[in-house]
Amino acid sequence: MEKDTINDWKRLSSKVVYDNAWISVFHEDVINPNGGKSIYGRVHFKNVAIGILPVDEDGNTWLVGQSRYPLGIYTWEIPEGGGPLDEDLLLSAKRELAEEIGMEADYWEVIQEADLSNSATDERTVIFLATGLRPTASVSQDETERLLVKKVSMQTFFDMVDSGEIRDALSVLAALRYRLLKSTR
Repeated sequence: MEKDTINDWKRLSSKVVYDNAWISVFHEDVINPNGGKSIYGRVHFKNVAIGILPVDEDGNTWLVGQSRYPLGIYTWEIPEGGGPLDEDLLLSAKRELAEEIGMEADYWEVIQEADLSNSATDERTVIFLATGLRPTASVSQDETERLLVKKVSMQTFFDMVDSGEIRDALSVLAALRYRLLKSTR
């Protein structure tokens, strides 16, 4: 193995300084790759970020609008949620699609996996393409959500990403990946 491909950080100590149902924050004393002592703040996520790009037979998708507390803004994004680390990610995706837009899908495909903000967190995402859509009977949103849902053409979705109106990482990844898939299939 080449020296450049080895993770040569060394953890000397680790202490949880904050913990809740979604994250743990660690303060860690480390030896950095150049041999110096450093400290590191690391956020461990207790869920996988799940994104779903629902696409109907007419080439439309659904976007979810909501206020995002950390940013202090209202955003439009693909249906998203957290999948517990010990749960089948497809089950998480199916639940999120039903909860957020009231739909279920016949066909599911993982189209992208990524690490989000890997300089400070271990959060990862899995993005699914969902097709063969139909309404589902029951929808119950999370207590912390007040969502608006709108159906848009894929071109409108792409335009919103291209213009920067949509900046959510999962939504941008989904748009880029779907565009690439459509050009190669």
